[in-house]
Amino acid sequence: MPDLNFSVIGAAPVQFAAVPMIGFRLKVSNRDPQETIYTIALRCQIQLDVTRRLYTPAEQTNLKDLFGTPNRWGQTLKSMLWTHSSVVVPLFSGSSEAQLQVPCTFDFNVAATKYFHGLTTGDLPLRFLFSGTAFYRDAAGAVQVAAISWNLESPFRLPLAIWREVIDMFYPNTAWMCLRRDVFERLYMYKVDKGITSWEQLVEDLLDARDEAVRS
Repeated sequence: MPDLNFSVIGAAPVQFAAVPMIGFRLKVSNRDPQETIYTIALRCQIQLDVTRRLYTPAEQTNLKDLFGTPNRWGQTLKSMLWTHSSVVVPLFSGSSEAQLQVPCTFDFNVAATKYFHGLTTGDLPLRFLFSGTAFYRDAAGAVQVAAISWNLESPFRLPLAIWREVIDMFYPNTAWMCLRRDVFERLYMYKVDKGITSWEQLVEDLLDARDEAVRS
């Protein structure tokens, strides 16, 4: 029966992908190098180990929307789910490598996006939790199936620069947000009535009006 181990050993942007995506290099090894593993249908849950790094004052301010003020972080700063992904590892003996491709959203309604965007430097502390199914041949030559339990995991520190590179490939100097349709219609009519030519100008107009109201 396979005695498998999984470790994440690298990461890079996935070039020419249809959506923003990071490819994680995954090393897969089996304790018995003579045993043939025909395939592994591997599932992975990726968590953000947010307590495993320090935060600058600027980052603490940026993350206020997510975790509250720093004096509350003892209660609010907890590991959270980033996403799930899967990969099929082909036939190998001993050890092999595979690429686990993980899509990256820039939707600010998603907590992980708020977290990534709120950081200014350093690494993203990740934890990969593995499960799935391995297909192999036993000593009698029969094909067997073995389950992979959730206790197999691998920590990995993803450089923040890689996530920013991926996002900038698809959203250079831009960001987007999702609005309820009735709110969008109100904004759109305001834009039309004022003769505003761009959405950036619309937002700047509203912010300027707010600042003027605060000063008065």
